[in-house]
Amino acid sequence: MTQLTTMLLGEILRQHQQDLLSEWMQLQLESAATRRDLISESELRQQSRDFLSAFAVAVMSGDRIEGPAWAPVREVVSRVSESRARQGFLASETATFIFSLKQPLFSRLQTTLPDAAALAREIWASSALLDKLGLYATEAYQKSRDEVILRQQHEMLELSTPVVTLFEGVLALPLIGTLDSERTQIVMENLLQRIVETGSSIAILDITGVPTVDTLVAQHLLKTIAAARLMGADCIISGIRPQIAQTIVHLGVDLNTVTTKATLADALNVALRRRGLTVTKGAAAASTGAASPQPSSTV
Repeated sequence: MTQLTTMLLGEILRQHQQDLLSEWMQLQLESAATRRDLISESELRQQSRDFLSAFAVAVMSGDRIEGPAWAPVREVVSRVSESRARQGFLASETATFIFSLKQPLFSRLQTTLPDAAALAREIWASSALLDKLGLYATEAYQKSRDEVILRQQHEMLELSTPVVTLFEGVLALPLIGTLDSERTQIVMENLLQRIVETGSSIAILDITGVPTVDTLVAQHLLKTIAAARLMGADCIISGIRPQIAQTIVHLGVDLNTVTTKATLADALNVALRRRGLTVTKGAAAASTGAASPQPSSTV
């Protein structure tokens, strides 16, 4: 950006900042890219005012956009982009926030510079400057969006690995979907935390919802079981279907030290027996004739 462009843009922004803000706001409110369903007019006005103020000061500095004088502008653009990433804007809609300033700014340049050649130079330099800021907004948006996606994925992984108490001292961890390294870490952390909180001595890992079991999945299960044992809890694996049993045998995975059962109900029965409990049918209800299984201590 030349010194002439710096001085001219800075002077226009200083003298006509309120008019530019009003014209810019009007254009944004009329544009579909503004997404008034996602952002209020007051918030949009504040973002526009903050950008225009920082932009005017930075332009007068004559520094490059990567320089320290433009740090406040980059901060405003990053803040706006991060906010819009969380609100659900598209990347193109976020960049349009910057690009939409071109029209009122170019109109002001046109009334200030009657010379066609000088006007063309100023418009070209101003356009290149706003293009750089628009690209910076897009990059900041993408970075924020990636962070939002990663956080949501982590939260979904935590929600997909609930540890429930089936009975006093007996926990169950139903696993659904693929068990990779990242998810195994979350599974292990959740399980160990619940073991500490409840003082449980038995944990059932139900893999009914795991589509396939390969060597890597088996290793992840064994790591989780080993960690639980270090915390004083034994593990039972339930949900061993015939095809999974054949796969485990074919892979040569050693599960001899781990109790395995076909169903969660079978695993619960084993867990209750280890706790010194048995399940017996209670007396039939007088009104319904129904029988309810109740755990009772063995004598």
